Amino acid sequence: MKENTRVKSALLSIAVCVLIVCCNAASWTTEEGVKRALLQLKDALVGGGGVVEKDVLVGWDSRGVDDPPSLCLWERVSCDNNTFEVIGLNLSSLGLTGELSPALGALTSLEYLDMSRNNITGSIPAEIGHCKNLKTLRLSDNRLEGEIPYTLGSLEHLEELSLHDNKLSGLIPATLSELPTLKTLNLASNNLTGEIPSVLYWSQVLEVFTVRGNQLTGSISPDICQLTSVWYFNARENNLSGPIPDTIGNCTSFQIMDLGYNQLSGEIPNNIGFMQVSTLSLENNRLTGRIPEVLGLMRALLILDLSGNLFEGPIPPKLGNLTFLNKLYMQGNRLTGPIPRTFGNLTHLQYLFMHDNQLTGPIPAELGRLQLFHLRLSGNRLEGSIPSNLSSCTSLNLLDLQRNLLTGSIPPEFQMLDNLTQLNLSSNFLSGSIPEELGNVLNLDKLDLSHNNLTGEVPRSVGGLEHLLTLNLQGNMLNGSIPSSLGNLSSLQSIDLSFNALSGGIPEELGQLQQLTELYLDHNNLTGILPPALAKCFSLLEFNISYNQLHGGIPNSENFARFPFSSFLGNPNLCGSKVRRMCSWDQVKAPSTLGASSIWSVTAVAICLAALLIFAVFRAAQPKQGSVKGKSMTREGPPRMIVYHMGMVIQSYDELMRITDNLNDDALVGQGASSKVYKCVLKSGHAVAIKKLYNHHPQNLIEFENELQMLEKIKHRNLVTLRGYSLSSRLFLLYDYMENGSLYDVLHGPLKKIKLDWNTRLNIALGAAQGLAYLHHDCDPRIVHRDIKSCNILLDGNMDAHIADFGIARNVQHSSNHVSTYVVGTIGYIDPEYARTSELNEKSDVYSYGIVLLELLTDKKAVNSDGNLLTWVNMHLANSTVLSIISPETIMSCPSLKSIEKVLQLAKLCTDRSSAKRPSMNDVVHVLLSLVSGPTPPPAQPQREEQLQQQRAPAKYMEMYVNPMHYKDVAGNDSNSDGQLLAKFREVISDNA
Repeated sequence: MKENTRVKSALLSIAVCVLIVCCNAASWTTEEGVKRALLQLKDALVGGGGVVEKDVLVGWDSRGVDDPPSLCLWERVSCDNNTFEVIGLNLSSLGLTGELSPALGALTSLEYLDMSRNNITGSIPAEIGHCKNLKTLRLSDNRLEGEIPYTLGSLEHLEELSLHDNKLSGLIPATLSELPTLKTLNLASNNLTGEIPSVLYWSQVLEVFTVRGNQLTGSISPDICQLTSVWYFNARENNLSGPIPDTIGNCTSFQIMDLGYNQLSGEIPNNIGFMQVSTLSLENNRLTGRIPEVLGLMRALLILDLSGNLFEGPIPPKLGNLTFLNKLYMQGNRLTGPIPRTFGNLTHLQYLFMHDNQLTGPIPAELGRLQLFHLRLSGNRLEGSIPSNLSSCTSLNLLDLQRNLLTGSIPPEFQMLDNLTQLNLSSNFLSGSIPEELGNVLNLDKLDLSHNNLTGEVPRSVGGLEHLLTLNLQGNMLNGSIPSSLGNLSSLQSIDLSFNALSGGIPEELGQLQQLTELYLDHNNLTGILPPALAKCFSLLEFNISYNQLHGGIPNSENFARFPFSSFLGNPNLCGSKVRRMCSWDQVKAPSTLGASSIWSVTAVAICLAALLIFAVFRAAQPKQGSVKGKSMTREGPPRMIVYHMGMVIQSYDELMRITDNLNDDALVGQGASSKVYKCVLKSGHAVAIKKLYNHHPQNLIEFENELQMLEKIKHRNLVTLRGYSLSSRLFLLYDYMENGSLYDVLHGPLKKIKLDWNTRLNIALGAAQGLAYLHHDCDPRIVHRDIKSCNILLDGNMDAHIADFGIARNVQHSSNHVSTYVVGTIGYIDPEYARTSELNEKSDVYSYGIVLLELLTDKKAVNSDGNLLTWVNMHLANSTVLSIISPETIMSCPSLKSIEKVLQLAKLCTDRSSAKRPSMNDVVHVLLSLVSGPTPPPAQPQREEQLQQQRAPAKYMEMYVNPMHYKDVAGNDSNSDGQLLAKFREVISDNA
């Protein structure tokens, strides 16, 4: 018996030992698995070229396998003090790259994982759902993509999930509603789509919910107030629509609610007044109706933002009860009536933005009680004078009252606003003088008093505003001289004193302003010379002294060469190359106060000029080769080049010749009947095209230069802009270089490197039509191009069309057509009516444009081996073989053959033999706009009201006049169907104008 007892005791001891060994082995094995998982995580993050700042994970290696607790010594690894299990990883802000390893799923004891603020890419591994003990998961501020794994719904202990500021897409997993302890859910700034799962609204523990900055759709659920513990709710910057739920007043736990920048509509529910939020942001939605008075019950409000909606009616005076309000934004609505005087009770208010409404009445003097920092009331209809007690708002940093109906004078008390940096009172009816006391507001960096009725002189005290960056006094009735003290403002960047009655000279001291980029002194009564010191203001980009009484020479400096001719207009006594007027002896002679040395210098200059004059007279008496009836073909003297401001380093004639090796053929990129084109890359990297005209063109150089001056003013996004010219022995023009050459090169060139899909062809057609429509309808006098062809439609890097060579056009007066003594144009594009009658009008260009449309559809030249393109098209249309004339590239890339049919019909209308039956280019633009998908570009130039009305024609009116038809009907040049189509065309335009 005793022996059996001893045996049992021995067996029990052995079993215990085996159990201990097994447990230790299991623990050992688990520790090895954790270490292996961490090493795999490190390898995925920093291997393969990944980067880690300061090699903080360098201690993570395979050494120390015989010492399990060594993991707890690894940097940024946290362990349980008793079990030595890894429970925390803090790898935030280490500059980690690479991807997340699925091995994370092996860290089953993990409670805290923070890998935020790195550059981790790839997707979130589904295996992370195995980390059942996780309480905090932070993967924010990375570049993670893909969907949020639904397996995160199994992390039953999770309290914080922060995935914001990544590139995650797809839906929000409904499984997140299964997390019973989740308190913070932050999915902001991703690309999530779909609706917010309704089951998420039933969480009883969630406190922070933010999905800001995604692409979520759908409406806000009426169940939103089931989030009984949420204090922060942010769904800003999504595409949420529909009304604000009527149940919103039950969300009594909410402290911050931000629904701004969505598409919410309808009125604000009245029961919203039961909420006790500190922040309510509803800006930039489509909310309508009146602002409810119940908002005045929300006494806890610190921030109220209702801006950018469609609210109408008066502002409720009860908003004056929000005595803790710090920021009130109501701008960009349709609010009417006065600003409530009760706003004087908002003693904590610092930001009051109510601009761009329709508010009337005076500015309440009660606003002077507040501690305002920013006050913006611009763009309303406020009347009366500016309250002088606004000067009591001593913290005021910005005061913007522009674009109102304010009268009276500028309060001199504003000198008490020591912290004011921006003062804008422009576009009102203020009168009186500018207070000298404004010079005491020493922190001003922007002062704009333009477009008022201010009189008197510019105060010399303004020269003491040492921080001033912008001074705008344009459009007043100021007189007297420009204060020389402005030269003390070393930080000044912009001065605009134009459209006043200023007199005297331009102060020499302005030449000291080395930060000055804009100087506008035009439309005054300034006299004297242009100070040479201004030529040293190399920062100047915009300069205008036009329409004054200045005299003398314009400094012949590289700095002044950048300013256009228009900057000096209206000063008949200015001289120099810039105004193309030689300086006379009276203009260059020195005042009587000059010293003897200066007088001798001027005398020497006069002698030289006299000698040159005698030489010129002698030369004029000699017979000249190449003269035509006394009209010089080229300019004598040194090479002269006019360059308009191009936002680049201005080049001289000699430098252009050096860059192109004297227009060597290596720089040649094109050649035509009247010119050669060279490419020139300037120092700035800006590429220009130099178009060298042959000697026989133009016929009359003076007339040609006058035309160039006119063409420089013609600017449109679809016209090649003239950038400069030279009228020396070599006549050439400067244009922007077009990377993709001409439409002819792309369609018919020997290489044809660029494939044109249907949308690109349609956009090219539209761009060319818009440029031509601008010449026909918006220029005064209007311009007929005379040589529209695919060679003269250039394509930039974005394949946008630009019409070239309209410089050889002639102005067409409104009263009559232009009659040419010879037919101009290119064979294949010439209007048959013009060729027959020599009568030129806009419809001649329309015909040529129709041929270009046919080129775009067929990929055939205007004149080819099959003969005339139009004749070839008509022949095939007569046989109803429509698809046989359209290029395969066009057919394959067009989603609807109906669009091709419509463009073909439009081309037929344009090429009708009768010019009266052809549409105008404005009509053509409307048709093409109806076919182009996506938003249409804004007009490049200000337009008259009648032009804007024409653009309001419905985008789908093409559907109303184009019906399925037999192409035999449009084959004939004088087809009745063409006339019927055009008649309907014009009828629809007229009905919708």
